[in-house]
Amino acid sequence: MRSSSETVFPPRSHIVRTAMFALALAAIGPTAHAQVGGPGYYGQIQIGVTPQPPQLIYGTPMIIRRDPRYAGPPLYLHVPPGYERHWERHCHEFRACNRPVYFVRDDWYRRVYAPHHRHWEEHHRDEMRRHGDRRRHDGGDGYRD
Repeated sequence: MRSSSETVFPPRSHIVRTAMFALALAAIGPTAHAQVGGPGYYGQIQIGVTPQPPQLIYGTPMIIRRDPRYAGPPLYLHVPPGYERHWERHCHEFRACNRPVYFVRDDWYRRVYAPHHRHWEEHHRDEMRRHGDRRRHDGGDGYRD
C-alpha cells in the first residue's frame, strides 16, 4: 500500500505518447486548418501563378541561419501579422530558418493571390473532371485505338 506522500508518475509509454502527440501538433504548424488561397492560410505560396508581382513587407529576403548547402530560390510566405518582425521566433514553424524568405503583404494575399488561386483550382478541377469523363468513354486508359 502506498502512502499519501508518495508521488506516482504515469508509465513511460504514456509520457512518450503525449510527447509524440505534442510534437506532431507542432509539426503541423499554422496551416493545419486552412487551404492555400483560403482565409486563415499561412504558409508558402507560389508566385509564378499570380497575375501581378507580389507586394512585399520587406524588399530584401530575410534569413535567420545561412546554410551554404542551400542554393534554392527564396520562399514567399504569407504569415500571421507580426511574425515577420520576430522571424527568429517563428521560422521553425515554417521550416524556413535556413532559407531566404520574402513576406507577402496580407492585403495583397487576400485581394490578389487568394481569389486567383481559388479560380485556378476550380479551373483545374473542371479540367480533371472533363479528362476523367473522356477516359471513361474510351475504355478507361485515356487512349483511343
